[in-house]
Formats: sequence, structure tokens, C-alpha cells
Amino acid sequence: MTGNKPQTVGATPPSVAEVTLRLKAVMDPELGDNIVDLGMAAVDSISADGVVAIAMKLTIKGCPLRVQIKKDIESRLESHPGVTKVTIDWGEMTAEERTAVMTRARWNAREQAPDTQIPLNTRILAIASGKGGVGKSSVTVNLAAALASVGHTVGVLDADIWGFSIPRMLGISDRLEARRIDGIEKPRMIPNERVVGKGLLKVVSTGMLVEDESTALMWRGLMLTKAVEQFLNDVHWGELDYLLIDMPPGTGDVQMGLARMLPRTDLIIVTTPSVSAQKVAIRAADMARRSFLRVAGVIENMSAFTCEHGES
Repeated sequence: MTGNKPQTVGATPPSVAEVTLRLKAVMDPELGDNIVDLGMAAVDSISADGVVAIAMKLTIKGCPLRVQIKKDIESRLESHPGVTKVTIDWGEMTAEERTAVMTRARWNAREQAPDTQIPLNTRILAIASGKGGVGKSSVTVNLAAALASVGHTVGVLDADIWGFSIPRMLGISDRLEARRIDGIEKPRMIPNERVVGKGLLKVVSTGMLVEDESTALMWRGLMLTKAVEQFLNDVHWGELDYLLIDMPPGTGDVQMGLARMLPRTDLIIVTTPSVSAQKVAIRAADMARRSFLRVAGVIENMSAFTCEHGES
């Protein structure tokens, strides 16, 4: 607010508790919680003539949500008849405070996540990249095969809806079928199963739904997200030790939808020695951070080492 509004006749300034309660109605839309419980906002002072001073800490100095948060704070506080003006002292969180906020936001995301058919004890790894052509799908297939070969049951979800390639890489030409499962009213899609070593692969892909793999899927973002949601809810995965998700390149609708539906996912980022690929991979890591997903590791694919003897 730029100027003081007249105090309502007979009104008294709000208490700290009243102001705090109103601040709790202001949400950080990115972090999914109110600014008080996140440790971002606190009452600095309340003067006798109704000027309320708020100390506000942002996670980063250039937070793009600053303007929206400012409007929300002013709107909530200025509606009190005893408030004549709202001032906000902007600051930035320390590294420790940011860590605490992210921990809370990650916990909130997990608590609010919708139910899926993925067992709670399944380790979920999303194989992601900033751009295409870095070998992300190859890494997914090789990692899945390696885990299965030592006795694990591994689900492979091809979430690259447009650019599916997992079926061809695994030599799968069978289509997905739906059938009734004992005790479940609605028919479920059944993953294609492949025995690998001592373990088992369970594979699902849009490539196993289309008649011809050369057919382009011209779907918009909402349809892409719904397709992934169906793979998580309408597939009878059964018991899984691991679920590997081959992500589409970039940081779009599928990535954001998956972070909402499976917030316990760990991300493995695939890149190459190319500087351009590495720069774009940083964006994938930033997407993970802002979606409260943990980056479990980075794989530099298509790399070679030349020793001092000149051999690779």
C-alpha cells in the first residue's frame, strides 16, 4: 500500500496473533504451504496508529512470486479495520533456512500426493534429460536390465508419450491388454513381462497401444499428463522393487504432473560431454529442485577417456 488509509472509527490495531492468523491465509503457490509455517513471514511491529510491519524472507532474492505474495499480504491485512498501512521488509533466506523450507515442502507434497497403483515400498527412479539425443532411453533400458539380472522385479514406464522407444529397444511387439483382476472391479492393463537373469521386467508404453509405431501422437499437454496418470492408476503393476520412468526430454507437463503424482521419485539426469547438453541438463535439475524431487545422480553418457598412452 502506498499511502495510509484512514482507520475505522472505534477500531483498534490488530494483535500479533490476529495478523499472524491472516498471514497464514497467504500461500506460496510454488511451495504449497502458507508463508508463516514455511518460516517466510513474521510480524515485525504494529504501531498504535495501525501501521503493520512485516518481515518477509524469500527463498531466493529474485523470486518471481514476490509481486503476487505482496498483493496477497496487503489484501489480507488491509481488510482489517484497524490497519492503516502495511510495510514489508524483504530479505533472503539463509542456506539452512532454504533447506528447512524445501524439506517441509517435500513432506507436504508427499502427504498430499494422490494414490496410485505403485506399491509404497517401491524405489522410483525417473531418468531425465534437458534435451533429446543424449541416450536417456538407452540408460533406462540398461539400468532396468542390470537391476533385473540380479534378481529384482523392475517396472519400466515409458513416459515419453510422443517419442516412445522402450518397446523397440526391448524387442517388444505385443500390445497391452486389459483384464479383470480378482478382487478388483475395474479391468486393469497388464504390463508386458520379460524374464531377465534372476529377475523380471514389467514394461508399459504408449508404443504398446498404437497400431503402428510410425503414427504420430498429436496430443496436447493435458492429454499427456492424463496418459501418464492412467499408467500409474490403471495398470496392474503388482509387486515392484524398482520403477524406472523414461521421461520425455525437457521440463514440461509430464515432468510437472509426475512430480505431483509421485513426489517420492528420485531423478537421474543424463547428459553428454557437450556443453550445450550440460547447460540444458542444469534446467532439468532446477525443475527437480523446484518440484521438491531429489537428484540421485548425473550420468555423463557417450563419454570416453584417453589415457596417457593414447588408448581410449
